[in-house]
Amino acid sequence: MIQGAEATVAEGVFLGRRSLIKTRPPKSYRLPEIDSHIRVQRTKNEAKVMHDARSAGVRTPCIYDIDLSRSAIVMEFVEGKAVKTVLDEEPDRADEICEKIGLSVARLHSAGICHGDLTTSNMILEGDEICFIDFSMGCVRADIEDIGVDLRLLERAFSSAHIGLESSFSKLMDTYYSNIDNPKQVKKRLSDIKNRARYT
Repeated sequence: MIQGAEATVAEGVFLGRRSLIKTRPPKSYRLPEIDSHIRVQRTKNEAKVMHDARSAGVRTPCIYDIDLSRSAIVMEFVEGKAVKTVLDEEPDRADEICEKIGLSVARLHSAGICHGDLTTSNMILEGDEICFIDFSMGCVRADIEDIGVDLRLLERAFSSAHIGLESSFSKLMDTYYSNIDNPKQVKKRLSDIKNRARYT
């Protein structure tokens, strides 16, 4: 079992299939009725973001079951390695992998979806395909600000985790901008967000 700040993730079996169960346990510091509402809403939101991302052509784990009484999502166990690990161990594959990431993020954003925690630790390389996981901070109906923040988080996470792969990240962004409808607007908003951070 893996214990996170908000949820636990445990391996299980669902109808004979290897699965993961992500559960949001109660928080004792919140009033029970408020706590229950928050956990249910966050579970519903995560499931919706995953579903919509999949509909947009982005690989995500299949959802097998949702148990709102436990604030739990039962999902497919995705075989593969975290993209962070692959880039650390096989940097010669960075260009190819980064282009795949750029295309997937473009599909997400073009569908109005933000991941909310875009790091290479939240991506799994499954064969030749990138699977995105952990949509707990994601949103649908994202606006240009949400998209800019998503990209800024990706940029910062990549630069801190993958020193020396800057040219591969440039390919990621080139692929991304080539596959969205409003690259100029997004570039401007991303630049605005960087400048805001610089002066605060």
